[in-house]
Amino acid sequence: MKSFLSALGIGLLASAALAGGDTPGNPEARVYFANLADGDTVASPVTVIFGLSGMGVAPAGTEAENTGHHHLLVDRPPMGQGEDGAEELTYALPADEHHRHFGKGQTEVTLDLAPGKHTLQLVMGDYTHVPHSTPIMSEVITIEVK
Repeated sequence: MKSFLSALGIGLLASAALAGGDTPGNPEARVYFANLADGDTVASPVTVIFGLSGMGVAPAGTEAENTGHHHLLVDRPPMGQGEDGAEELTYALPADEHHRHFGKGQTEVTLDLAPGKHTLQLVMGDYTHVPHSTPIMSEVITIEVK
């Protein structure tokens, strides 16, 4: 019984980690890097092209079914594992050097990154910059800038 309750608790924590805000999204949607892969070596400035399937892109403030806009996380822990843990999936993403917003519906960006290793992750946000109820986010990739 004790191991069952432990397993149940772990399962509930894992489920909570996958919970986002209130806006539904397509649970089969996928966001990805269209031109970069984990382990790539690149030169700065770095162009990052955002890929998305199963949903549409709409500017922030546009409330439309199965749409959202891109956010690029740079050099920070994976979404849901940051300073606020899984709670960060339930509120608007901040706007700073680690959280880049593309609220006009942009699907690419060119970044000046210092030489060295950098982590990148894409996260879709709803019309208020909050991750969808089933968060749509890419894997974290690491690139090296020469």
